[in-house]
Amino acid sequence: MTFSLRSLIVLSLVVSPLQAQVAGVTGTLVVTNKTPATASIIDVGSGRLLATLPTGQGPHEVVISRDGSTAVVTDYGAQTPGNSLTVIDVPGLRVARTIPLGEYRRPHGIVFLPGDSLVAVTSETNKAVITVHVRTGALVRVAMTNQLGSHMVGVVASGVKGYTGDIGSNTVTELDMVSGAVLRRFDVPAQPEAVNVTPDGREVWVGSNATGKVSAIDLSSGTVTTAAEGFSWPYRVLFTPDASLVMLPDYRGDALRFVERVTRKELGRLTLAGAGPQGITLGDGARTAFLSLSNEGRVAIIDVASRTVKGHVAAGETPDGVAWASRVLAR
Repeated sequence: MTFSLRSLIVLSLVVSPLQAQVAGVTGTLVVTNKTPATASIIDVGSGRLLATLPTGQGPHEVVISRDGSTAVVTDYGAQTPGNSLTVIDVPGLRVARTIPLGEYRRPHGIVFLPGDSLVAVTSETNKAVITVHVRTGALVRVAMTNQLGSHMVGVVASGVKGYTGDIGSNTVTELDMVSGAVLRRFDVPAQPEAVNVTPDGREVWVGSNATGKVSAIDLSSGTVTTAAEGFSWPYRVLFTPDASLVMLPDYRGDALRFVERVTRKELGRLTLAGAGPQGITLGDGARTAFLSLSNEGRVAIIDVASRTVKGHVAAGETPDGVAWASRVLAR
């Protein structure tokens, strides 16, 4: 049997995981791999790939409960629109169940609501955000954005308000997550994909694919101003828990940018030549960021304070969404 050079490299990463270990950084990652339609479960401390599990076609985003027991993947689909969620029993290293979403197609952005029994999920095709009970699969609520391409969703810490980036309508929609009502819409620069809201609900930041700008919406006044620019594809927006720092992966620009939220000063830029940075999450008390590198089939482990890559762990092909939990599974 023969192996390609890439296969040998990936194999060596699996059998020699200690090369990817970063001192003091532990926990568990769940990573979606779009092309093979799988999710990887990875022990961060050792770099070991604990399991590769099947999902629906085109898995894009993933969230994990605070106790690290359950992860939920959005099965976005490929040529055919997806309409399901894959629920993963993380400690059991298995798919617990698949939740059919019926008429609600192209699920993409996803967040756990407070209590971790419900998830809010965008349905691009249906111009909606649906709330789903993770254990029962029941569809609890439908909030219609009535905007084209409602792609990502950010929710305030209390769970009462949510915000979507509506790629085709060039808007951000503010939703009452309890009643499902549309509260406000904000016109923003063209093709807003990445969107997130500060935990305290004061600001929404949104990335424009067409203009390469990241805008900030002051939710008290409703004003929209430019917070950063010069991106090739501002793929995601991630706030630290205290909202002092914003991390912005530039997918086509092969960089991760660090911006001070209040002053909007760029504090640093991490160049990742040819890597294709996409999904990003925080762990380890917000001291560490985990960034999926789509073109490299791995996740970078980044020290937030020094803004440097400290190591990598291997995932699958074209990794995108990434979620971290403090729970350690490796034995």
